[in-house]
Amino acid sequence: MSEISALYRRSLKTALNWYVDRVLWRPVALEIRARFEANRNVTSTQELRKIILAAEKELEENSHPDPYKYPTAPGGTKWERNIPPLLFGENPEGRHH
Repeated sequence: MSEISALYRRSLKTALNWYVDRVLWRPVALEIRARFEANRNVTSTQELRKIILAAEKELEENSHPDPYKYPTAPGGTKWERNIPPLLFGENPEGRHH
């Protein structure tokens, strides 16, 4: 059930976008866990598909317009800051940064 665990992780990350402070985020994370645990024993494929589609729709509706990015990640505030200078004879198009 990797699709379900991926959905769970995305739900936690989406909640973390809204609650950057972990103290405020923790109760929300526990609520998300409880909602996933409530459907743990569902075995019907059709019922699981309905639950997954509803959860993905809710996740899309609750997505943050400006999600948190780690400062050193691509798009973060420190991304590509202080790039080392080119060495003599180095081709600038050959760099990946």
